[in-house]
Amino acid sequence: MAIPVSELQKINPNSIIELFELELVEGLHYATGNPTNVPTIFRFHAGGNIDTYAEIVWQSNSYQRLPIVAEGYEFTGQGSIPRPTLTMSNLGGITRSASGSTSVIRVSDLLILTNLVTAHNDLLDAKVTRRTLTADALDASNFTGNTNPFGTPSSDEFPKEIHTIDRKIQESRDIVSFELVATNDMQNKRLPARQVTRKDFEGVGTFIN
Repeated sequence: MAIPVSELQKINPNSIIELFELELVEGLHYATGNPTNVPTIFRFHAGGNIDTYAEIVWQSNSYQRLPIVAEGYEFTGQGSIPRPTLTMSNLGGITRSASGSTSVIRVSDLLILTNLVTAHNDLLDAKVTRRTLTADALDASNFTGNTNPFGTPSSDEFPKEIHTIDRKIQESRDIVSFELVATNDMQNKRLPARQVTRKDFEGVGTFIN
């Protein structure tokens, strides 16, 4: 994987594609061991900057089209860590396979299923990864003739932005929105996460000149 800097330096660079991955946590959002073989990662794209109503395939992974608005990822330079908001359509469109059957569900349906495992969870602590890449990196299978007209498919992408869901902001018939938080900006999280003892390092508790 490489950052597509050379593509951005072109006079007419290719479109930037935005992809999202929602990863559930075992034991929290689905049963430990996953006995019913439910999907644990959901992949989406909002359809922006690419003229298609179909799924997008990148690195052999399919991203379902679902209206999504992601805001607040920008760093302001004022010291605070961004807490983005993710707003998703709640009108259906999420394909979910479990126990040999496939269904199309809403975000609210996914919340109900996770709350059956952990009451009132509402997808808290699920991992959200935002990927951005240029159109030339998309798999050839996305295009007529099995050829990417923008360039050679690759794994090149911009740095991933990884957050976890901190809280549900709103749930209505039309939309569901979440506030995301970086892993180093979580409440009650203390550093260092691991306590070092003298067993690990003999100099603990002493002064060495």
